[in-house]
Amino acid sequence: MLPMTKENKGVWTSWNENITHTFQDLYTVHDEKELQEIVAQSDKVRFFGSKQSSSDIGAGVGTLIDMRSYNKLVSYDDAKRSITVESGMLLADLIATVESNGWCIPCLPDINTVTIGGALATGTHGTSGSLLATYVSEFRVVLADGSVKIVKEGDVLMEALRVSIGVLGVFSTITFQCEPLYTLHLKEGPQKDATWMHQLKEKVEKYAFYRVLWLPHTGKGYVITGDKIPANTEVVENNGPGYLKHRRTASKFLYKYTHKFPWFTSIANNLLYWAFFSSKKESKGSLYEATVTKSRGSTLELAEWTVALDVFPQVFEELKTEINKWSNASFIHIPMDVRFVSKDNSWLSYAYKQDTVTMGCVSRNAETADAYEAFQTIEKIFLKYGGRPHWGKRFAAKNEEMSKLYPKWEAFKTIRKELDPSNKFLNPYLSSLFDEK
Repeated sequence: MLPMTKENKGVWTSWNENITHTFQDLYTVHDEKELQEIVAQSDKVRFFGSKQSSSDIGAGVGTLIDMRSYNKLVSYDDAKRSITVESGMLLADLIATVESNGWCIPCLPDINTVTIGGALATGTHGTSGSLLATYVSEFRVVLADGSVKIVKEGDVLMEALRVSIGVLGVFSTITFQCEPLYTLHLKEGPQKDATWMHQLKEKVEKYAFYRVLWLPHTGKGYVITGDKIPANTEVVENNGPGYLKHRRTASKFLYKYTHKFPWFTSIANNLLYWAFFSSKKESKGSLYEATVTKSRGSTLELAEWTVALDVFPQVFEELKTEINKWSNASFIHIPMDVRFVSKDNSWLSYAYKQDTVTMGCVSRNAETADAYEAFQTIEKIFLKYGGRPHWGKRFAAKNEEMSKLYPKWEAFKTIRKELDPSNKFLNPYLSSLFDEK
C-alpha cells in the first residue's frame, strides 16, 4: 500500500481550466484510515475526483483530498449480484469489472472518466433508467468527525445520501446492486422535431434505450433507439461515414467566434447537421459498449436542466421559440442532449417522485462560457416549469429556488446540519447554495 502524500500551497484547477482555487494542503489518500484522519483533523475540507464538474463544488477551501488513488475493487458477491468498490474508482473500471462478471448497471452516463463518488454525489445519470445512485445498496461514509457510518437500503439516511453533493460526508466504499448483462440493437438517425416529439411518453416506454441529440436552429433531432436482443443475434453494423469522427474538431472551428457573433451559431449548426447528423447508423452491443462515449474529447462548459416528462412538450416549444428569435443572443451549440430518467425517492434527485426529461446545454468555448447567453435563457424557462438543475453543471439558482423545486430540501438541510454542525464540508459556493454563513 502506498503511503498518503501531501502537497503544500498550490493551485487547484478544474478540467476545463474555468475554475481555479488556491489550497494550503492537498492529500492523496489510498485507504479509509487516511481518509478518516484527514477529515477529522480539518476545519474545512473538500474532496474531488476527475474535476469534471462545471459547478464550483470540488475545492475552494484550505484542505483538499484527491480521491483518485482510493480506487480498488473491494469485493463482489455472485449470489447477490453485487459489487463493492472504493469511491475513487473510475466509472470505466467499475463497468469493465461488472461486465466481466456478466452483469450490468442498467443506466449509464455518457462518459466513463468520472470517479464513482463524484458521479453519485452529483446525481449522474444515463437514459431510460434510474439515476446511477439508485443502484447503490450500501455506502460506507466518513462523517465530519472522522467516524465511519454504514448506510444500507432502507435506512432513513439512504435517500438523503444517494445524491448529496458531498455535504453529508465523504463516500468511502460503495456497493452496487447489478442486473444480468443484456445486448442492445441500436438504430440512429435524424428526425424532424414534430416526429420525435410525437407520442414521446410512449416511445420512452417502448424502448430499452431512448435518447435524442436535439439540434437547435435546425428543426431536427438525432434519435437513438435501442431494443434488447439475444446476444447471438446478427446485426449488419453501419457506423456511418469515416469522417464522422471529426465532428468535435469541426465544431470547435465553427464555434470559435460565436461568442462575438452569436447569430453564426445557427449557420454552424446547419452545416454540422448536414455533415455529421444526417446519416443513419446501426450497431449492437452491451449498454456500455453501445452507448458510453468513453471520453469527453475537448473542453467544454455544461448546464443541464430537468423537468417532469408530462411538462416537457411545453418547455420544449417555449425554448425552441425563444432561441429562434433573432432579437436575442441565445443561440445554442449542438447537440442538446435529451435523456429520460425514471422517478425515484432520492431527496435531491432530479427525478424525485416524477418521471423526468433532462436537457443538456453545451458551450464548446469553455473560456467564454460566462458570456454564453443560452445558459441564462434555458435556466429561466426551466425554472418557470419547476425544472431542476444538474448539481455538477452550471446554474445560478440558490436556496430560495431550491426550496420550491425540491419537496425534501429543508429536510435535507436539517440532516446536513446535524451531520456537519461546523459546516466542515461547505466551500463558499456550497455555503451560498444552502444559504449558510
